[in-house]
Amino acid sequence: MTMTRPLTSSLACSAALLFLAGCSHRAQVAYTPPPPSIPTAPRPAPPVAAPPSATPQPAPAEPAPTSDEAIVASRQPIYSEEGMASWYGPNYHAHRGANGQIYDQNGISAAHRTLPMGSLIKVTNLQTGQTAIMRITDRGPFVPDRIIDLSIGAAKEVGVWRPGTARVRVDVYETPHPIASGGRWCVQIGAFSREHDAVKLEEHLSRKYETANVIEFTGPTGHWVRIRPQADDRQRAVEIANSISPKEGEAYLVRLD
Repeated sequence: MTMTRPLTSSLACSAALLFLAGCSHRAQVAYTPPPPSIPTAPRPAPPVAAPPSATPQPAPAEPAPTSDEAIVASRQPIYSEEGMASWYGPNYHAHRGANGQIYDQNGISAAHRTLPMGSLIKVTNLQTGQTAIMRITDRGPFVPDRIIDLSIGAAKEVGVWRPGTARVRVDVYETPHPIASGGRWCVQIGAFSREHDAVKLEEHLSRKYETANVIEFTGPTGHWVRIRPQADDRQRAVEIANSISPKEGEAYLVRLD
C-alpha cells in the first residue's frame, strides 16, 4: 500500500506537465511582417492658366473682292467712254485671240484697240440699259467709228446681237497696266482682200519707215500690215498712224499688251 502512492503522484505530475505544454503551444501566434512599401512619384501640380492679355487683338481684315462682279460693285470706274459697239464671232471662233488664248464666241468677252489686255469693264447699252461685265481679251474692232467688239455671248447680254450695233458706254474698273502711259504700241493697216496688195504695201512702208519693223500677216478677215516703231513707242506709233494716207489703207492705233 505504501508503494502505490508515490507512483500515482508521479503519474499525476506528468499529466499536469503535458497539459501545460499543450496549452503553451496553442497560445503561440504566427507573426506576418507587412509588405514592403512602394515609393510613388509625386503628383504634378495642375497647370496655372496664363492671365488674359491686356491688349485687345485687332479684328481680321476683310478680304478684298475677288470676283469681277464684286470689284465692279465696290469701286468707281477709273475711265469711261461712249461710242458704237458691234459683235464678232464665226470667223474668229476657236482661233487664238490677241491674248494668246482660244477665242470662244459664246463666252463673255470683248475686243478693244487700246485698253490694256485683261482690263475689267462693264458695257451698258445706252438705249435699253442692259449691261454685262467682261474682260478685254482681243484687239479690234478694225472698223471706223466703232470703239468695241463684243463676243456673241456678250452681245446677247447687252442687247447688241440682234441689231448688230448699238451705242454703249464702256466703264473701266481695273487694268493690269496704266491706260495713259507706257505700253507697247503699233499701227495696223487693212484688211486687204488680196495678199499681193498687202505685200506691196509692206515693201513700201519698210522703205518709208526704216527704223520700224513692218510685217504682213493673214487674219480671219483678210491680209494685214503691221508697223511696229522702235521700242514699240506710243508717241511714234501715233505719228505713223497720222501720216498714213487714205490710199495706203485704213490705219488703226493698236496696243499690243
